Amino acid sequence: MSFEEAVKDLGSDIIVYIEVTPGSRSILVPSGYNEWRKRIEVKLTKNAQKGKANEQLMEHLAELFGISSSDVFINSGATSSKKSILLKGVSYKQAVSIFGASLKK
Repeated sequence: MSFEEAVKDLGSDIIVYIEVTPGSRSILVPSGYNEWRKRIEVKLTKNAQKGKANEQLMEHLAELFGISSSDVFINSGATSSKKSILLKGVSYKQAVSIFGASLKK
């Protein structure tokens, strides 16, 4: 299977399983898919200090999906590189379409 395994359908919301690489040279949301861990990979320029990388991740996910950053929540993994992110108001179909287009570039 592919990146679809990293997206969990909750009806009108989704959970996305993500692996973050902070302190990168450029921002890539998403940057790839780790088939072993079944997580969508992202690269952030902010370092993982005082929540800066988490803030950057939530802002970019909100922008990618066209939702408010107040609809993006870290479900688990706030202090880990492996996170699950809750996106409110985003359907599974929408997520697969948006991530699919971004990952095929």
